Amino acid sequence: MADNITHHYISSFFLVGIPGLQEFHCWIGIPVCLLFVLALLGNSVIIITIKLEPSLHQPMYFFLCMLAMNDMALVSSTAPKMLGIFWFDAHRFDFDVCLAQMYFIHTFCIIESALLVAMAFDRYAAICIPLRYATILTTPVVIKMGLVGALRAVLMVLPCPILIKRLPYYSKYIINHAYCEHMAVVKLASANTLINRAYGIAVALSVMILDLALIATSYIKILQAVFRLSSQNARSKALGTCAAHVCTILVSYTPALFSFLTHRFGKKVPASVHIIFASSYLLVPPTVNPLVYGVKTKQIRDRVIGLFFPNKKQSEN
Repeated sequence: MADNITHHYISSFFLVGIPGLQEFHCWIGIPVCLLFVLALLGNSVIIITIKLEPSLHQPMYFFLCMLAMNDMALVSSTAPKMLGIFWFDAHRFDFDVCLAQMYFIHTFCIIESALLVAMAFDRYAAICIPLRYATILTTPVVIKMGLVGALRAVLMVLPCPILIKRLPYYSKYIINHAYCEHMAVVKLASANTLINRAYGIAVALSVMILDLALIATSYIKILQAVFRLSSQNARSKALGTCAAHVCTILVSYTPALFSFLTHRFGKKVPASVHIIFASSYLLVPPTVNPLVYGVKTKQIRDRVIGLFFPNKKQSEN
């Protein structure tokens, strides 16, 4: 019995990629590679821009910098293996390496959610209590909020690989997925996985419900404060500072929610559709976030133009 707990009997998993679309893997790898490169490039530009521009050394942009670093880590833990599957038929994944990828992916996703909550609080403080904004969101407080969000993710996801390591894996080793997702790995175990399933659902629901409730509360307070303003121009300006954050929330949570629901309740949803959505919510938000903030935030947009097109910036001045 002890052997069944300590030994898996399989040394690696076989990741199919996108079931039913194997013949198109070569072509699917092109947008994956493009998203990966754009995510790394875009988020690097955001980080460098914030670092070089003293006027951007504010809580809002510090959180954005954290989000950019987390997005780079998220795509780097996912895209290279996907490209290995799509382009080089590298379907085999060592058991422990698979668990490590699963751990990092889910940890970075929860950190992402925590940062979106922190950014919602930042907008609430800036719009609803502007006179106390500088004293509430000091640099040490911003750093602590980032660390608390990261620590929450690390501790919440840690039991997942530990619980999986206790399961016996005798013969099932084919994962119908493009990366090592928690429930996809759990389903292959040759034992009762009720604890694993219950814990996975509990973590996903608690994070999503709590974080979305905090974000919704922040924006209800923001809207109440904005509509109390007498000037239409002031209202537009206040809401304009939230536009990029709202876009990021929609881009991040919509495919994540769809993937979560279809994985557990969408029995009639084709596996290929589910996996495309599950992969897109790891690749698309990190790519889109820098574009959204670059377009919607004038300070970042102006600084980026100044970095890449100094002559144009000088002519405007």
